[in-house]
Amino acid sequence: MNHETPAVVADGLRKTYGRTHALDGFDLTVPAGSVCGLLGPNGAGKTTAVRALATLLRFDGGHARVAGYDVTRDPERVRAAIGLTGQYAAVDETLSGRQNLVLFGRLRHLPVRVARRRADELLDQFGLADAADRSAGTYSGGMRRRLDLAASLITRPRVLFLDEPTTGLDPRSRNGLWDAVRSLVAEGTTVLLTTQYLEEADQLADRISVVDAGRVVAEGTSAELKARSGADRIELVVRDAGHLPAAARVVERVAGAPVTLDREIRQLSAPVTDRITALADILRALRDAEVPVEDVVLRRPTLDEAFLHLTGHRAAGARERAEVAA
Repeated sequence: MNHETPAVVADGLRKTYGRTHALDGFDLTVPAGSVCGLLGPNGAGKTTAVRALATLLRFDGGHARVAGYDVTRDPERVRAAIGLTGQYAAVDETLSGRQNLVLFGRLRHLPVRVARRRADELLDQFGLADAADRSAGTYSGGMRRRLDLAASLITRPRVLFLDEPTTGLDPRSRNGLWDAVRSLVAEGTTVLLTTQYLEEADQLADRISVVDAGRVVAEGTSAELKARSGADRIELVVRDAGHLPAAARVVERVAGAPVTLDREIRQLSAPVTDRITALADILRALRDAEVPVEDVVLRRPTLDEAFLHLTGHRAAGARERAEVAA
């Protein structure tokens, strides 16, 4: 498979469970050597899509190719070319880290000597060498996830499926796993990553496909998706709530757009097109109108706003931040 041939292609995949359409015309193309993020709420169809592409379940309609092989006609070749890390670490907690990796190597038909050598390489790569001979049951959550990821790489897969790999991890462990993924991509591995976390998609994915109700509803770079949710906004806080009406009139006239007011925090905001020129013009007009401003910021749309705009749902990362704030 060369870099001109897509690593993953899904064309109109369908999967139904009773009356539930888990996949409903799912389309996806992932260029070789890239990271594609599947971003969507719970129940959107992300995991079903990964399981179908990884040959773990049969889809009811459509066609798919992974690493150049037809998923339906050549499932064995597909399995030989991929690695898969699911939502939960699939390691044997009674075995040591090294024993787990050697076992996975043997299950993938590696000779004993090759499996041991590869296990040592991966233990070192993922910072687990010092804990190699401890039982996996003594590992932290982050260590188990790293061991699970190492196991999926035992045969150097051309395509790696990561299904919400950082669910439940603390920020430090999450960042460590992100670094490991970046290293793999730098070596040429193609990664299909499902996630509910906006920051994860923003950090890792070259392109993002937003999934909802079993189909891809939007795709593009993070910047492109953010741009779809609307224009840049100017947000300013006046020194006194009594100045809000005058400030609103000035900003609405200069920006040529309606303003949104939050009287409790003395803030108003409005969409702007030419952000730098608009900022200068608004501040000048407010000064001429003798409206004192305490704070001002230009803000681009966030991936959370794009996600909400495209799906009608807030993503997990945004919900977590809201719960912490509460």
